[in-house]
Amino acid sequence: MAILRLAARRLAWSIPLALVATAVSFILVALLPGDAAVSLAGRNATAEQLEQVREGLGLDQPVWTQYGQWLSEAIRGDLGESMINRQPVTTQLNDRLAPSLSLIVGVVVVATILGVGIGILGARRGRFGRAIDSASIAGLAVPDFWLGLVLIVLFAVHLGWFPPTGYVSWADGVGAWLRSVTLPIATLSVPATAIVARQTREAMSSALDREYVHTLRAAGLGEQSIVFRHGLRNAAIPIITVIGLVFVGALGGTVAVESVFAIPGLGRTAVEAASTRDLPVIQGIVVYFTLLVIASNLVVDCGYGVFDPRLRSSAARGRVRAPAGDAP
Repeated sequence: MAILRLAARRLAWSIPLALVATAVSFILVALLPGDAAVSLAGRNATAEQLEQVREGLGLDQPVWTQYGQWLSEAIRGDLGESMINRQPVTTQLNDRLAPSLSLIVGVVVVATILGVGIGILGARRGRFGRAIDSASIAGLAVPDFWLGLVLIVLFAVHLGWFPPTGYVSWADGVGAWLRSVTLPIATLSVPATAIVARQTREAMSSALDREYVHTLRAAGLGEQSIVFRHGLRNAAIPIITVIGLVFVGALGGTVAVESVFAIPGLGRTAVEAASTRDLPVIQGIVVYFTLLVIASNLVVDCGYGVFDPRLRSSAARGRVRAPAGDAP
């Protein structure tokens, strides 16, 4: 029950976050140069024709009036229609959600398994640990779009192991789906794995240097039990935190990677909508991204509650505090 109370409180705090995110994005898009009416009516349209298009789309009204109308509809689950193709935004984005989630979840799984494993191996080894730190810096410095192009040339063009572009859904076969997402996931997983490995190494090194660990070793407890039952548990809070950040980072990384690999996901749709100033689609993508971030934060907070009993007890008493220190 304490975990449910914690999740409910975090969810309540997420409502203002969603309102602020949508309002800020609405204003920023409205301030961008360009005119959606020109994209619809064409560059050869007269001033009267452009004015008619703006009036039909509601673009002639103040920004706050437009946002208020959009918000009143969004609360009821209606995100409007695309200005370009006149399709419902929810229908259009729901079709693009699966490709993006395939990449994001795949990146989180790969980065967690490899990053945590590498970090544990490097926690007690000096040279290997320093190598992890150096590799982390190099991995974070590599641009996603450049790495994606390199992987396409190497594994798709020269070796022919994977398709260079495109996305295959689960319905068309798990093997074909896996081949279509391998290179994009690998592209996003390099920096994600690097940061998880470094954070895991630092957290595990700190946990394994505690006095109680030396006492356990002196008592004859096996090293494997010390590392996984005691060290990893007490290092779990910062590791869970960085995994949550990896999820959010992968969400932003899809914007570039989906364009490189021609994957019809939310990131590529955001680029296309921004180029045409398709405000309803942009706002819909902001809503979807915000909901995904909120869901990620809820999972991370529940993870805190699992590994930190003090947080559960605070939630049970009606007070939620940020976790600090080692779990007892």
